[in-house]
Amino acid sequence: MKVDFSKNTDGLVPAIIQDATTKNVLMLGYMNESALVQTQQSNKVTFYSRTKKRLWTKGEESGHFLNVVDIVLDCDSDTLLIQVNPQGPTCHAGSDTCWNKENKPSYGFLSTLENTIVTRVANGNSEDSYVASLFDKGIHKIAQKVGEEAVEVVIEAMDNNKQLFLEESADLLFHYLMLLHAKETSLDEVVQLLASRQK
Repeated sequence: MKVDFSKNTDGLVPAIIQDATTKNVLMLGYMNESALVQTQQSNKVTFYSRTKKRLWTKGEESGHFLNVVDIVLDCDSDTLLIQVNPQGPTCHAGSDTCWNKENKPSYGFLSTLENTIVTRVANGNSEDSYVASLFDKGIHKIAQKVGEEAVEVVIEAMDNNKQLFLEESADLLFHYLMLLHAKETSLDEVVQLLASRQK
């Protein structure tokens, strides 16, 4: 990896710090060549502090180190993307990220849908919400719906109508997310379990 430290007169390049698991950006710092070398040798992110005018390892006072998983260089060779496993909060103010955001995994639209289910159940207006009305009928009814949708997916899988297969698959996934919530668990817990089985 050949980093071009000469593009800036101060010899510093930006280092974007990303959680290796959640893929959330945790912070932005700056590195000179010495900071990069120390980071690579220690496997703990070390920056060059522009205010302290010295190298500093993130977590050297708090113990909240950023343990390096991978370092990649951008196409212009002047910006680093460093994937880490953080030990505790990243921000000096105590938050998970320097943008005061929780460092939670996100599965894109599925996480949005999961949050919508949680909100609809919390609001509890079963007259206006299919989700709330199904939850009012109890977990047995939710589980039954998952079973029905699973059978419909299998039936459509045996046919040649891709659109119907996709529609039934969407129905199954939607009802499965509801069942997860009814069982006081989450999609993230399922993903973590699957990840633990990976060989």
